[in-house]
Amino acid sequence: MSEHKRLLLYTGAYASAEENGVQVFEFDGEAGGTLKLLDKAQGITNPTFVNVDPVRSRLYAIGEQPDGKGSKEGEIVTFAIDPQTGALNRLGVIPTMPPAGGKQATTCHINREPQNEFLVVCSYHGGTVGLISLDEQGLPVALTDTAVHSGHGAHPERQDRPHPHSAIFSPDGRFLFVSDLGLDLIRTYVINRDKKTLEAQGDTVLHPGSGPRHLAFHPDGKSAYVINEVDSTITSFTYDSETGTLTAVVTVPTLPADFTEENTCAEIALTPDGRYLYGSNRGHDSLVVFAVDAATAGLTLVEHVSTHGGHPRHFTLTPDGAYLIAANRDAGNLVVFSVDSSSGKLTFTGNTAELSKPVCVKPAFLPSVTAAL
Repeated sequence: MSEHKRLLLYTGAYASAEENGVQVFEFDGEAGGTLKLLDKAQGITNPTFVNVDPVRSRLYAIGEQPDGKGSKEGEIVTFAIDPQTGALNRLGVIPTMPPAGGKQATTCHINREPQNEFLVVCSYHGGTVGLISLDEQGLPVALTDTAVHSGHGAHPERQDRPHPHSAIFSPDGRFLFVSDLGLDLIRTYVINRDKKTLEAQGDTVLHPGSGPRHLAFHPDGKSAYVINEVDSTITSFTYDSETGTLTAVVTVPTLPADFTEENTCAEIALTPDGRYLYGSNRGHDSLVVFAVDAATAGLTLVEHVSTHGGHPRHFTLTPDGAYLIAANRDAGNLVVFSVDSSSGKLTFTGNTAELSKPVCVKPAFLPSVTAAL
């Protein structure tokens, strides 16, 4: 069989260590967006977020484990990805942040900085952000610094303490933006590479009760967009790449005006050309689509589309922007939509894949992957 680049999807899930919490699918856009299972991995409890390094063929999955003192701590499990088959080979595991002050230190998000020297993890329950060094082979070495958030937000239950939910790097990699759902702010950091520490630069404060969760930058690097979990809104910002400053422009609802039931937002992403933005609603169980004015960071509603499943905690766009794949936790499926490049509208392709409680899906090309194991 001839070798050529294929797009793989890597999924994370709520799972016990005995279940297949991490799975690998081949995605075929030329066949209309089909999904084929290539491999799956056990041995991780709740690998709810993953990160892929296609250059070094590494997959990083967060997990959790007992700390021996009645609490839980986070961990990172590293896999080598076979470039011929897409199969996963477990390389090792390290703990991330230990519990402190009676709080769990399980993590909810993992990201890799552009120079491939560090990983960053966020602890929603612990109110902390961890910096982990990588060696030249892409293996995590050790936790080198922990940034601790303090305070609370406006919502008495959802925002009684800090809840860092994601860490996103600026397009040039200079700045790190941590969305804290519990504090209604986005905290900006830089990495001190000599000391291997996180240095706080300032805060972008959002409206009370918003609950910022995930952030996405426009491809042109001049604007950014955060999805607010608690009040089901999206806030847009203009971005100054010299100072790392976000300036709020507009906040728009992610729900139809007549929807009054409970809802929380989750993921946000822009098309590769930056013309359209997508956000997920859990409760309304939909994807909201906005047209983006790149010059002003303005947003215009296009449509709401059912995700064909409950609780879409995460979704991804294929690198060419032709497809969107939603991960529905409660329906236990991945659902494939085609993207109309001229309107941004989504059409259900009829293609799905069944898996237990998926909550993360990440795409990546590998240099040469054959069609079957």
